[in-house]
Amino acid sequence: MDISQPRDVQNLAIAADTEVLRSRSWNRLRFEVEYGLERGTTANSYVIRGDRIALLDPPGASFTEIFLTALTDAVDLAQVDYIILGHVNPNRVETLKVLLEKMPTVTVVCSNPAAKALEELLGDALPTLQVIKGMDDRLDLGQGHHLRFMPVPTPRWPDGLWTYDASTGVLFSDKFFGLHRCDDYVYDLDWQALLEDRRYYFDCLMAPNARQVTAVLDRLTNLTVQRYAPAHGPIVRYGVQALTAAYRDWSQQQKGQELSVSLIYASAYGNTATLAQTLARGITKAGVAVESINAEYVEPDDIKAAIAKSAGFLIGSPTLGGHAPTQIQTALGIVLANASKSQLAGVFGSFGWSGEAIDLLEGKLKDAGYSLAFDPIRVKFKPTDVTLQYCEEVGTDFAQALKKVKRAKAPRTPATAVEQAVGRLAGSLCIVTAQQGEVSSAMLASWVSQATFTPPGFTVSVAKERAIESLMHRGNGFVLNILAEGQHLGPMKHFLKPFAPGEDRFAGVETDIAENGNPILKDAIAYLECEVANRMECGDHWVVYATVTGGQVLQGNAKTAVHQRKTGTHY
Repeated sequence: MDISQPRDVQNLAIAADTEVLRSRSWNRLRFEVEYGLERGTTANSYVIRGDRIALLDPPGASFTEIFLTALTDAVDLAQVDYIILGHVNPNRVETLKVLLEKMPTVTVVCSNPAAKALEELLGDALPTLQVIKGMDDRLDLGQGHHLRFMPVPTPRWPDGLWTYDASTGVLFSDKFFGLHRCDDYVYDLDWQALLEDRRYYFDCLMAPNARQVTAVLDRLTNLTVQRYAPAHGPIVRYGVQALTAAYRDWSQQQKGQELSVSLIYASAYGNTATLAQTLARGITKAGVAVESINAEYVEPDDIKAAIAKSAGFLIGSPTLGGHAPTQIQTALGIVLANASKSQLAGVFGSFGWSGEAIDLLEGKLKDAGYSLAFDPIRVKFKPTDVTLQYCEEVGTDFAQALKKVKRAKAPRTPATAVEQAVGRLAGSLCIVTAQQGEVSSAMLASWVSQATFTPPGFTVSVAKERAIESLMHRGNGFVLNILAEGQHLGPMKHFLKPFAPGEDRFAGVETDIAENGNPILKDAIAYLECEVANRMECGDHWVVYATVTGGQVLQGNAKTAVHQRKTGTHY
């Protein structure tokens, strides 16, 4: 982790009587899947000053000290009347506790689920609460700042709450419309430059909740939004309409998938939720939709309906006092009573000292005759980078297994003339290799083409479900290893075989390390050290444009191996 740059707080006005305090971490964070681009982050808090003062969304515990210093410089804490919470988690509550000590008379505004969470987390230190129960709830701060509240629950954040200030047109959107990137830009000055980060953030956090996201977006119809003020990333000022349209398009894309998976879970400290989120990321990137279901906040009929339309299901649980939470036991009963034995299943969970809940789920499903697609995922305490990569690959394999079953049932049809013609496009056989920290991957590539002379660059097409795709975002380095005609069968066979999630792709393969830190295959006739300059989404693939930063010919007299195909429908 890069710790060369300290954390700081950036304080700027964003609208009339409204300012943002951006607690910034320049570190290359990677502790949940949505931070996978490792570009740092900002935790955005906001202050609205009317006749009364409101503080929105204090940051998590890692920013408490520097945030409090910046807040004290910006406002007299004794004059803060309200703290408005877009969501509650144990990390944010640590900062809240410090604020409550310094603001004993402050009123905390939150949704009903958040209020229940605060009762458990704060106990006797619970402050005065103003609980928002519906769309008609308002708060008048004076001087024209009439705040309107909108509960926006999703399975990941059942306590989600939006705050809208009609006088400034600012929608304080918490987890919606954000991204994880730390820089000096308070606003989205270049929409296109942020698109990849925004899409990645959406895919990790919002795609499994596509149905709820669509319902939330419908609430924007009667609002005149000038700015989105999210919990993370820049204020959305220039791309409000474009980002709203993108969220709709991305949600519809998820809802339009032919296959779906029910992902049922509960989470005590957030670790099981992180596993669920990472599994969902792997499933959705492979072109299968996910219906995320938080068992603590769902009706039994909703679980039953989701199971009925799913091709498979996953169920995850923490272990509390040696048992699964009551909500998970109830959900398991619904699954056993309603899921078809033909549906693929999976079990996962986190624990502190033991993992009896995972054993319970596995045993009950096996005894009932369900087939588990993978060994139960058991994670002690907080998942690591390697664990996150493993879970993402498990999710992708699960989705591919569902698609394989569907293809097996479909009648085979001969390739059309167009498909045969497309297949005559030949490509060089190469192995793409990448490594970031303890996570590494590789794939066989044949859709490779030089694209530019100055700078030297090329494109490579990467299927969305490839494990290596998560290591090939803008700014990431990799190596393109070019294979030799007559010597390509060994490497080709090795990298074409199915790898188990987390399996070392380079076991038994001779490699060196390039200057950019990625593996070079000694069997290659040449290699190129590359950096991803851009990506374009193209159907079921990403087309990656990379610039060449170094390289070498290893076998001067060898010819490049070429892949010949009979049809354009598969490799």
